[in-house]
Amino acid sequence: MLRCVLLDDELLGLTYLKRLCEQIDDLEVVKSYTDPELLIKEIDHLEVDLCILDIEMPNLNGIQVANLIHDKWIIFVTAYKEYAVDAFDLAAVDYLQKPLKRERLERAIERVRQRQKEHVSMATKTYLNWNSEKGKTVLQTDDIAFIKTAPLDSRDKVVVLKNRSEVLLKNINFQKLKELLPIHDFVQINKREIISVDIVSYFTSDVVTSKLVDDQQNSLVFTLSEVYREDFYQKVST
Repeated sequence: MLRCVLLDDELLGLTYLKRLCEQIDDLEVVKSYTDPELLIKEIDHLEVDLCILDIEMPNLNGIQVANLIHDKWIIFVTAYKEYAVDAFDLAAVDYLQKPLKRERLERAIERVRQRQKEHVSMATKTYLNWNSEKGKTVLQTDDIAFIKTAPLDSRDKVVVLKNRSEVLLKNINFQKLKELLPIHDFVQINKREIISVDIVSYFTSDVVTSKLVDDQQNSLVFTLSEVYREDFYQKVST
């Protein structure tokens, strides 16, 4: 069963979307929202896999909402084409234009199911093929210490291995990285870094101190952002 929440500030549109979802097998609508701020407040307390979000809303649009949601699949729904690039920059599973049709929504849901299967498969994989600046490369996930946003181009990411060597990955976002990496072994701690749980030495509410050291033999320290704190606590406690 795939569990989802719906967001559309127009009640008529929300009702229609909910009716379409209820016609799809093994898809459960956990809750529907017309208020994006309420969804953001409650989302971490709901057991859901997917958020289906309208984009064009006053005060807070669907793109902004998606930026505040972590570890959920996202499908966008809108009557406007100009948001497509932003939607896929967020690694949304799909982007649907109104008026919605059941067949098109079913295809989007099937894409989510396929992503889930791939994610489960990747969760136990010990190595991955990557697109690096020098071409295809294979890295053992056990060798990865952390991954950070590249300083020259935020679309690229730098993989820092436990031996402190580095590999530059081309044009990949953090959502895709989290889909590829073993789910229990890595955790995003701020907007610019994912770390291996294995390198954590100790932590406070806003700082993670690692087992790695710099050239002066000082421990490497990472910032733990509030929005990622709960997920981090869960990962390090399992």
